[in-house]
Amino acid sequence: MSDHAHATVSHKPLLTFIAAVLVGYAVALVFGLPQQGAAAKASMSHASAEESDETVVDHPPYWMITPFAALLLAIAVFPLVPRIAGWWESNVHKLYLSIGLGAATLLYYLLLHRHPVICHWPVEHVVEPRTGLLQFPVATAVLENAILSEYVPFIVLLLTLYTISGGLRIDCNFPARPWTNVRFLAAGAVLANLIGTTGAGMVLIRPLLETNRERKHVQHTVMFFIFVVCNCGGCLLPIGDPPLFLGYLRGVPFLWTLRLWPAWLLVNGTLLGMYYALDRWWFYPRERPKDLTMDEVRTHRMRIAGIWPNVPLLLATPLAIMLLDPAKAFPGTDWHPWMFLREMVELSLIALSLALGDPATRRQNRFNYHAISEVAALFLGIFICMQAPLEILHVRGPSLGLSRPAHFFWATGSLSSVLDNAPTYVVFLETARSLGGDGNMVAGVREVLLIAVSLGAVFMGAMTYIGNGPNFMVKAIAEKFGVAMPSFFAYLLCSLVVLMPLFAAVTFVFLR
Repeated sequence: MSDHAHATVSHKPLLTFIAAVLVGYAVALVFGLPQQGAAAKASMSHASAEESDETVVDHPPYWMITPFAALLLAIAVFPLVPRIAGWWESNVHKLYLSIGLGAATLLYYLLLHRHPVICHWPVEHVVEPRTGLLQFPVATAVLENAILSEYVPFIVLLLTLYTISGGLRIDCNFPARPWTNVRFLAAGAVLANLIGTTGAGMVLIRPLLETNRERKHVQHTVMFFIFVVCNCGGCLLPIGDPPLFLGYLRGVPFLWTLRLWPAWLLVNGTLLGMYYALDRWWFYPRERPKDLTMDEVRTHRMRIAGIWPNVPLLLATPLAIMLLDPAKAFPGTDWHPWMFLREMVELSLIALSLALGDPATRRQNRFNYHAISEVAALFLGIFICMQAPLEILHVRGPSLGLSRPAHFFWATGSLSSVLDNAPTYVVFLETARSLGGDGNMVAGVREVLLIAVSLGAVFMGAMTYIGNGPNFMVKAIAEKFGVAMPSFFAYLLCSLVVLMPLFAAVTFVFLR
């Protein structure tokens, strides 16, 4: 995309949408709807929980994994097929396929599913099938789980971090030496715990690409950026990665995740060392001398633009996430935030960033909505289609024979590579909790099992482009900068070679 195209990006449609949503929310407040949802969250009865526990919930047939598998296969294969690749570049076409496969999943629940399902929104309750052909309550419950309970909070948070960070420009062009890039990755590994992997990824990927603009071998740098900044770096605080935040909401103490620092240090330290060796002795010597000369000449000091209002807004985002959960009372009070108030605040932060920020900074960042639109289009179908696999996992999870920390690490991690890691984390957290146990317990879970589930969900989100939301966005931004990123399968092969031995070491050192 040309610089001119980037310069003419209009924010008016998004601001209009946000204004309409906020007005609609205000109307809903007048009728007491968000307040009722918060009250239900606050007073969720033990009877409801007991009902969920006592109801026999059967899972869909195994062939219902097909829509989810088909969507993953499309993401992996379509860019490689010449006749389809051009069609697939359009986010609208991605949305068509995403909605189509999601509709196929909902059609199964509407016509064929004859068993109770557990609905998680606004509170957990069992939805029984009715007599007759069309099971509207069952299909609606599945749609509520996918969209209201999971997709909306997920995509609003990503949109917030993506948009606000797009107005913050770290303008630098250091000599793109191996040690320079290592420092970028190390800074991202720390920053990911303060503003989330998405925020850190969006803030640092553009200056990293600008610094490496004169180099021809950049693909491996972006891949290690995804490994470290978008995934493995964000395991020290609950705001670092969505799975850990869900653990915090389910009773894990906020600072407990700091106990993961030895694994964090081992994995990220090793990745930084591997990157330095690979770049220093393989890729850097293969750059053309004239490119390296140009890279050494075209340098300037770091300049930061857009600090106001975007840095305060970035810091406000995790505060909103922590403080405005309707399932928890606001600190120091007995008031439970209204349903979706957190998302409304996040949308307001977006509007403030767009309205008060400097448009020139976004133009210099070549900011546009393509990357977040791609994530929104694909993950809409992913969240709907994965309801059936998650339901199968929820029912069959306790009978999988998982008992040791290594079992939970690899089971959680393997599925987090292809499912969204947040709901996968919840399923295995509850599976570990169902085992009980003695000794050191955290939130009703043996601590060593909680460590295994947490590390598996965060670390192995790096295995594929769809393992974690920031992965796709970084890939899209790099491609807009002219970096030829590997295909789905090529990326998977590289991640297997680089990460699997490292995860085996984590298992041996920490999870025996």
